[in-house]
Order: sequence, then C-alpha cells, then structure tokens
Amino acid sequence: MGIKIALLIVFFAVMVGVGIYSRKHATSVDGFVLGGRAVGPWLTAFAYGTSYFSAVVFVGYAGQFGWKYGIACTWIGIGNAVIGSLLAWVVLGRRTKVMTQHLGSKTMPDFFGERYDSKAIKITASVIVFIFLIPYTASVYNGLSRLFGMAFDIPYSWCVIAMAVFTALYVILGGYMATAINDFIQGIIMLAGIVAVVAAVLGGQGGFMEALSKMAEIPSDVPLTAGQPGAFTSFFGPDPLNLLGVVILTSLGTWGLPQMIGKFYAIKDEKSVNTGTVISTVFAIVVSGGCYFLGGFGRLFDSPEIYDGTGAVVYDSIIPYMLSALPDILIGIVVVLVLSASMSTLSSLVLTSSSTMTLDLLKDNIIKNMSEKKQIIIMQLMIVFFIVVSVVIALDPPTFIAQLMGISWGALAGAFLAPFLYGLYWKGVTKAGVWAGFIAGVGLTVSNMFIGFIESPINAGAAAMVAGLVAVPVVSLLTPKMKKEKIDDIFQCYDETVTITKKRSLQQEI
Repeated sequence: MGIKIALLIVFFAVMVGVGIYSRKHATSVDGFVLGGRAVGPWLTAFAYGTSYFSAVVFVGYAGQFGWKYGIACTWIGIGNAVIGSLLAWVVLGRRTKVMTQHLGSKTMPDFFGERYDSKAIKITASVIVFIFLIPYTASVYNGLSRLFGMAFDIPYSWCVIAMAVFTALYVILGGYMATAINDFIQGIIMLAGIVAVVAAVLGGQGGFMEALSKMAEIPSDVPLTAGQPGAFTSFFGPDPLNLLGVVILTSLGTWGLPQMIGKFYAIKDEKSVNTGTVISTVFAIVVSGGCYFLGGFGRLFDSPEIYDGTGAVVYDSIIPYMLSALPDILIGIVVVLVLSASMSTLSSLVLTSSSTMTLDLLKDNIIKNMSEKKQIIIMQLMIVFFIVVSVVIALDPPTFIAQLMGISWGALAGAFLAPFLYGLYWKGVTKAGVWAGFIAGVGLTVSNMFIGFIESPINAGAAAMVAGLVAVPVVSLLTPKMKKEKIDDIFQCYDETVTITKKRSLQQEI
C-alpha cells in the first residue's frame, strides 16, 4: 500500500509542478488555448495520443470488446493507429494548421464560423460541444472506480474529487502548455505501463502461445458463430461486421472531435507535422494496440466476480479482475497508468469546453467588449464549472446520462467530421451543407438513443459519420454557393509562397 500511495503522491506533485512552470505561457488567449501556436512535435503527438486514449479505452472498451471479439479486437488498436492517428495527421494536420492560422480561429466552432461566414453555425457548434462533451468528460472517470476498489480502500468518490482538483489546478495555472507537458509525462507512463502489464498478464497464463491455445478452446457464444471453438482466436473474430463498426467509430471519429483537432491548431511548423505523425502513430500502436490485445484474453479470466446479480457480464470489471493478481508494484503502475490516461483526456476536454463556451458563445454574444485578461479569467472559471458538473455526474450518473455517454463521441464526430474535412479541401461546401451535416450527426445518434433502430450505439455513431459524409456534399451541390471572393480569400492561404531548405524539398530550379 505504501508503494502505491507514494507513486500517487509523486504523480500529483509533478502534475501541479508543471502547471506552475507553465504559467508564463498562459498570459494571452492564444497562449492559454493554443500554447502560442508554437508547440513542438513530441508534445503535440503525445497530447494527441493521450487525449485519444483514456480509462474508457483501457478499462471499458478493452474489456467489453475483448470479451465480444477475442484476439481480433486488436484490429481496433490497429485501426486507431492507422486511421485515427497516421491518416488523421496526414490528411488534416498541415491543412488545419494553415487554414486556422489564416482565419485566426482558436476552436472548432470558431473555424466553422469563419470558414462558412456564419455566426449561427458557430453558436450551434459551440452548443453541440457543450452538450456532448460534458457527459463524455464524466465518462472518463468510469474506468477508475473498480481499479481503485481493487487497489485501495479509498472510496471512489474521493479518488474522483482528487483527480478533478489536480486536473483543474494545472489546467487553470498553465493552460494548453501545462496540459501538453503533462500529456508528454503521462504518455511515457502509459507506454511503459501497458508493455509491463501485457507481459505480466500473459506471463501469468504461461506465456503468449499457452494463453492463445487456451483461448482457442473456448466455444463462441455469439449467435453468428455459436458453438464454434477457435472463433475468439480467428483473424476477424466471431462477429466481423460489428467489429468493423467499432473500428470506424473509434478511428475515424477522431477526425471530428474538437479536443483532438485542436492539437493541430497549436503545432509549430512543417517539421513538427512530419515528426509528430510518426510519434503519434507509434504511440497509438503501443497503447491502443496493447490495450485491446490485452482485453482479447479476457475470457481466460471468466469468474463469478465479473458477473452481476442477474448473471450478465460487467465489462468494466474484466480488466481490473485480470490485473488483481499482479504484484503490488505493478498494480501501482496500473493505477498511475489509468490516472494518466484519464487526467490527460480530462484536461483536454475541459480546456476545449471552456475555450469554446467563452470564445464562441459568451464573447460578443452574451458578454460584450471582453478584454484579453477577462477572456482568460472566464475560461478559468468555465474550467472549474465543467469539472464540477462532470464530477457531480460521475458520482451519481442517471440512466439518461449514462446512455448519453455512449453516444457523445458518435454525435460530436457525426456532426463535425464532414463539415470540417470538406471545409479544408473543397470550396463548394455551402452553409446549408454544414447544417445538413450537423442535423445528420446529432439527429441520427440522438433519435437512435430513444427509438433504437440501430441496436448498437457504436454502430449508430459510425452510421452518423457516414451520413454526414454523404449529406454535406449532396446538399452543398443543390444549394446556393458562398461568395466566390470570400472563398478564394480563405483558400489563398494554401498558395502562399514559402522558402524551405533542399532537405525539405527536392524540386529542381528552373
């Protein structure tokens, strides 16, 4: 117990120390929200990766999908690395940095407002962020309860409050730069922790080949492949179609999440984009691939302790039970690992929420003539507000909110992915097309929550993204175009001439 508590004390002390160190970077709105748009590749890549993977992935998703799909759920981690990290950086990174800097936008709703010349779109986007990031923020705490119950005798409520207080402290003190530096530290912990945990768990099962052999003997209980032994070790698992839905939502979804895209706003230069792409992809392979690979062996730990009173599997208890037999030092590392994953995601979410509410909704609409200093103070107050609300929800989540947690990712990505992606590349997107994307994304996921025409909320989220990708171009082709002069002015930022070294370009001189 002493080792575990000591690890926690050191962890929290470092987080607060980084917040105090980063205060000098948080004296302007640009510095507080984006780190002055001069953040290097390592910090940006780790900030992207740690915001991507939280306790929801490590405890919830890895346990749930590992149980359902067996070893094949490793495909989710591969999809996260290739689509959610590599392609996201290649397709969005450079263009996001160039256009958002040209437009002077600091948030995703701000980008929509400037790109489509519409205050109504900007305000609506900020409301969507507000509604769906709060339950997502609350869900970040979920993975902690069972882990802390296993590792400590400290009540879950105290752990949630402590985590919230320390996160609020360093984000308020240092803004984006504090979150980026802490994300880097937390990312190192996550990388080392997941490798150690996978090795220890498989070692306890007699090694990888022995564990795989045991998994191959388990018959499938999925209707599609019912009774077949070996389904949980097959290439695509017992239910490939639903597995594909999970891969799409958890991988392509990052392209439309404001807390993820915001990392590209802040990146420093061309070299940082290239280096960050590689680092981010490797990080995702190790962390996400490791989490889902570990979860894939969940059925080897079938025990009464992972079932509730009705005989249903409690997915959130699978990973903690797998880890319960580990040595104390490793359990301490796991607790710090999950805390790192949770706090890094939490800090990113509350900074995104507070900056969006302050800059896109309150400024000039509700509060007139906000000075730079006043904007920072209001953002800091909004950080406290968002964390308090998320703690209240996390401590006693009502059924409706619990459902909303599952669809918040799908609703955000469904609404924002298409308008953002097309907006970076295509001059033909219209205001009506953007509204169609918002309606398709939010409308499909929310209506499905009440009507349930798509059984899985994961597949509903994936369908919402696809619907937006279809609706935006179709409606844009049928509705009046934006003014050509305005669009040409926005897109001319891509055509500006810059001078670079030969090692960056091999073009011949004419």
